[in-house]
Amino acid sequence: MAELKRQPVVSSGIRGLDDILHGGLPASNLYIVQGAPGAGKTTAALQFLRAGVDAGERCIYVSLSQTAAELQAIALSHGWTLEGIRVEELSASDAVSGAADQTIFQTAELRLDETRKAIESAIEHYKPHRLVYDSLLEIRLITGDTPRFRRELIGFKAFLAKRKIVAVLLDTQTNGGDHNGEEIEGIAHGVIRLDKSLQEYGAIRRRIEVSKMRGVDFADGYHDMAIREGEGVVVFPRIVLGSSRTEVPKPQLIKSGVAALDEMFGGGQESGTITLVIGQSGTGKSTMSSLYATAALQRGESVALFLFEERLETFFRRSEGLGMDLRHYHKDGQLDIYDFSPNEVSAGEFGQIVQDVVSRKKTRVVVIDSFTGYLNSLPHREKAVLDIQSLLKHLARADVLTMLIVAQHGLLGQNIGIDVDVSFLGDTVLLLRMTEHEGRLRRNITVVKKRHGPHDLDVRELFIASSGVSVVSYHPLPET
Repeated sequence: MAELKRQPVVSSGIRGLDDILHGGLPASNLYIVQGAPGAGKTTAALQFLRAGVDAGERCIYVSLSQTAAELQAIALSHGWTLEGIRVEELSASDAVSGAADQTIFQTAELRLDETRKAIESAIEHYKPHRLVYDSLLEIRLITGDTPRFRRELIGFKAFLAKRKIVAVLLDTQTNGGDHNGEEIEGIAHGVIRLDKSLQEYGAIRRRIEVSKMRGVDFADGYHDMAIREGEGVVVFPRIVLGSSRTEVPKPQLIKSGVAALDEMFGGGQESGTITLVIGQSGTGKSTMSSLYATAALQRGESVALFLFEERLETFFRRSEGLGMDLRHYHKDGQLDIYDFSPNEVSAGEFGQIVQDVVSRKKTRVVVIDSFTGYLNSLPHREKAVLDIQSLLKHLARADVLTMLIVAQHGLLGQNIGIDVDVSFLGDTVLLLRMTEHEGRLRRNITVVKKRHGPHDLDVRELFIASSGVSVVSYHPLPET
C-alpha cells in the first residue's frame, strides 16, 4: 500500500506555532484567528503575510476595520515595514457610496453585496497567494443573522479555494459570547484562538490554542505566548513527551568535590535525576548549588543556573566568599546564568529557555534557585507544577542532573514555602536544617531520599567557611 503524502504546508510566520502544527498550515485553506481586542490578532496576521513575502508570494491585507496608517504603525512598532504587502482599505459605508443615489437608505443587502464585490475585485486584480481578512465582525454586523452570515462565509471560502489562496480571517471575540462560534468553526479548515488575561499583579498573561486543524496531528491544549518588540507573537510550545523508547544512557555519578558529601549519596549523585535541596534561610541551599556547579565546571562540563530570587552579582560574591570563582566560567560561556525578575517569564517560556540551553550546550547540571521563587511568580501553581514535571522528565531523558532549591517558611520554620506538594518531583531529597545548642547554631545535612542506589541516612554537620565547604560526622555537644 502506497504511503499517503501529507498536504503541503506554509509557514505561519510565528515562531513556535509551526512546531505546534508539526510544520505549518496546510496550503490552500481558510483559517480563522479568534481573540479579544489586544490579543495579538493583527500582529499575528502581519507575521503570516511577511512569511509569504519572504517566500516570494503575493500577499494582500483586506481591512474593513483598520486603516493602512494603523497597520503601518503596528508594523513600525516591531521594526517592520509593509513592503510587499498590498493593503486594501474597505468599509461597508464607502462600498455603497457610488450607489447612494439608488436608495434613500443604505440597506444591509446593498452594503453586503457591494462590500463583497469590492473584496472579490481586489482579489481578482492582485491575485494573491496569501490573504488576511480583517475582520469578520463587520460582516457579521451587516448580515444581522446567523444563516446569512454562514452563507457568506461558505461562498467566500469557495471563492478562495478556487484560486488556491491561503486565507486568515480575523474574528474579534467579546465578553458577551462566542458569536455562534460553532457555525464559524464548522466552515474553517482550522481555528486558532489567542487568549489574554490580566492578573491581580504583574504583566498580562497570554496563551494560544489551536482548537481545530483538519488533517494535522497538532499539539492541542493551551501554549504560553508573548508579544515581543521586534519579534511580534512568539509561542512557547508546551512540552509533550513522546512515547518513543529511546535507549536511556547509563547514569554517571556526578560528584560535588567534597568527598564526605559524595559519600552520603553512595559515591555521588546520578545523572538523569532530580534533586530537591530543602531548607530554611541560611542553611546553605544555594551554596550546595554553587558547589556542584563549580565541580562540574572544573571537570569541563557546561552548567546552567536559573535565578529567581538572588541577583547575579550577589550570587557571584557569595560564591567568591566561599572560594568558588565562577565569573570567568560565565564570561567564557561555559556557565549560563539567567536572572529572572518576578512575573517576568511564563512557564512555557521558561521551559523553552531551559530546553534551548541544554540542547545547545550539552549541559550536564541545571540549577533552579529557587523553585519556590519560580512557583510564586506564576498565577496557577498547580498547573506550573505539571509544566515543570514535564520539563524535569525532559531533562532526565537528556541525562542532566537537575537541582531544585526549595525554601522553607521563616528563618527557623519547618513548612515548605509553597502551598502545593512538590516532594514527588525529586528522585533525591537533600534536607538542610539549622539547630541550636547552648547558644550555638549548627547546620545539619541529611539525605532523606534517594530512589536509585544506596545512600547514607546519618545526620551530619555542614560547615560553610571562606576556606570552602566541609561535611563531618555529627558529634553532639556534651551535656552539662
